[in-house]
Amino acid sequence: MNEYIRLLKSHVILRRLSAIQLVAYFGAWFSNVAIYTLLLEMDVSAHVIAFTAALHFIAGIIQAPFSGSIIDSVRPKKLMLILITVEIFSTLFLLFINDISQLWLLFSLIFIRMAAASFYFTTEMSLLPKILEGDKLQKANEIHSIIWSFSYTLGMAISGFVVYLLGVKIAFLLDALMFIFCFYLLYQLKLETTFAKSQENLFEMMRDTFRYLKRFPHAVHLMLIHAFVGLTAFDALVALMVDKYYASIIATSLALGLMHASRAVGLVIGPIVLGNWINNKRMVYLLLFQAFAIWIWAYVMHNFYLSILASILVGFFTTTLWSYTYTLLQKNIDEKYYGRVVAYNDMLFLTSATLTSLLIGAMATKNYSLEFITVVIGSGFIVAAVYFSWILKTQKIKEDV
Repeated sequence: MNEYIRLLKSHVILRRLSAIQLVAYFGAWFSNVAIYTLLLEMDVSAHVIAFTAALHFIAGIIQAPFSGSIIDSVRPKKLMLILITVEIFSTLFLLFINDISQLWLLFSLIFIRMAAASFYFTTEMSLLPKILEGDKLQKANEIHSIIWSFSYTLGMAISGFVVYLLGVKIAFLLDALMFIFCFYLLYQLKLETTFAKSQENLFEMMRDTFRYLKRFPHAVHLMLIHAFVGLTAFDALVALMVDKYYASIIATSLALGLMHASRAVGLVIGPIVLGNWINNKRMVYLLLFQAFAIWIWAYVMHNFYLSILASILVGFFTTTLWSYTYTLLQKNIDEKYYGRVVAYNDMLFLTSATLTSLLIGAMATKNYSLEFITVVIGSGFIVAAVYFSWILKTQKIKEDV
């Protein structure tokens, strides 16, 4: 933890970007709990819940082929301010949703909001390798994941109580206010980085990226291994668990908040414990541990309290898998292609998360048990462990630490 604190103290830009992350992510969970609470109160089907979860990722998939080229063509601060503005207004318009007849509006706003959020994230992650390198870059990625997890923990827990006590409208309003504060923080930041606007048009930049990936296939393999972490997109699964097992013993919003917050406790602790331990060879074991943790969760799912404990274990390995695989990609590509390759990486990750959400909804509708669905998801990490072992044997991958 001291290493993270020293890095934040010594790097002004990273410190301000991290503060913006903390506030933005914290606010986002208020909307997340409110959205799923609203859906469950409307008594929508498993398909609608799964589709809503998938919508959080679909926008990022669609825009990825273009976003990377735009990132490499526009100054990062200007682009990030525009994207936060979009998030502010799309969040405020959530206040106008009142009943099931307005699902179309809910879906549209989620799509727009998450498109902006995904674009912002990709912009920031392509910016980090330009201002940091080596071990500092890995630590910055871990700081990002810890902030995400920490805000997830508190945001989900507190938002559960906010939605329960004050309602979904207040949750949406608080979220918008936090985005406004983020805009102010970013506007005040002096973000001076080297920026060389590409002279190529967007389509030529896209073709050039594909040529680069063809010449260096290790980048594609690293993107695919990172995409396996998208299997942990459990929003739809948790909502269905709450509806099936826990709604009779605790308020829906509270159950949603506590279930997500408990997993996030593991997400926060994981990189602090595992950050200095992880390396390329140990990544294989970490993928196997993730599979076993998810299987344990499936076994105890019917019990609310044991499920909370198991979800902490699930989260413990996830953050380190995410940050380490992301850093490996950043360190194994040329600087010229940071924006574009990171955008395609996020596209694959979001595709994995989308398919996971849709699979959960489809299998639940076909009357497969939630426990069986969870076991299937966990098995994906066994495949990932085998695949990463093959990558290490056949590709030249730089060691991250």
